[in-house]
Amino acid sequence: MRLVLASGNAGKVVELEQLLAGSGVQLVPQTALGVSDAEETGLTFVENALIKARHAARVTGMPALADDSGICVDFLGGAPGLYAARYAGKHGDSAANNAKLLHELAGVPTEKRGAYFIAVLVVLRHADDPAPLIAEGRWPGRILEAPRGEGGFGYDPLFLPAGHDLGAAELDPALKNRLSHRGQALEVLKARFAELS
Repeated sequence: MRLVLASGNAGKVVELEQLLAGSGVQLVPQTALGVSDAEETGLTFVENALIKARHAARVTGMPALADDSGICVDFLGGAPGLYAARYAGKHGDSAANNAKLLHELAGVPTEKRGAYFIAVLVVLRHADDPAPLIAEGRWPGRILEAPRGEGGFGYDPLFLPAGHDLGAAELDPALKNRLSHRGQALEVLKARFAELS
C-alpha cells in the first residue's frame, strides 16, 4: 500500500519510515510529489492532522497519512502545544524553539517541569473520506534544564522520558521509536490497516 505522507519534516519522514518497516506500507513524502504544506488552522492536533491529510490526498489523488504532534508543558499551561514547530516564530527552527522553551522555564524547579509529547496520526483513503483512521499517542516526561544528546529532532534534546535516565535525544533510535508518542500512535494505526482494503 502506498500512502502520501502529508509532511516535509525530514525527521518525521525518517521516523515514520523506520516505524513502518516491514509493514507493507510505502510512504511517499508530499514534497517528493510537489505538494506544499497545508495551512494548519485547526484548534486541536486532530483537526490539524485531518487538514494536512485532506490537502495531500486531494492534490495527489492518493490515500494520505498525516501526523500532527507537539510537546505540552504543564507549567506553561500546555504550551507550546499546537505551536511547537513555530514556538519561537519561524516554522521548524528547532534551535530557536528549544532556546525559547528553556528561557520560559528558567528557574522552574524539576518537579514543575512535567511535559508530554503528543502525536495524532490520521489516514484518509481519499480526500473526502468520512471515516478516517485516527490514532493518538502520548509520551510523558519532563523538560531538562539543558539539551542532552545528539539524536532525534525537534524538542528531543530537552525531553527526559518518565522512568528513564537518558533523554530522548540520547536513546537508541529503535528504543525511542518504540517508546515515543509517534511510535505508540503508529502501533494503534498498524493494527487497523486492514480496514483500508
